[in-house]
Amino acid sequence: MTRPDRGPLRVLRRALTDALALGYLGVCAALLIWAVVVTARDDSGESMAGVIPVFATAPTSLVLLLLPDRIWAFFVAVVGAALVNAVVIGWCSSTLRAGRRR
Repeated sequence: MTRPDRGPLRVLRRALTDALALGYLGVCAALLIWAVVVTARDDSGESMAGVIPVFATAPTSLVLLLLPDRIWAFFVAVVGAALVNAVVIGWCSSTLRAGRRR
């Protein structure tokens, strides 16, 4: 059994509320908004701005890009990958901070 302070939801919440994880999510959100604006303003249809948020959320987003070639799949891939990466960043940050306290 897990201790009450180590439950999966508590670990997930702690990881997502870490300052570094929140900063990463903010950067990813800004890049996604920027890519949407640039692509919407480009009337030639050849904008490559969507590549930047995918690279910012790599390597997880590259796995999720196996989804169908639809606009919703792009958003699912980038947002899902950003959340997964933010959890990993937050977990690493809190683990390293806890190691310093010992």
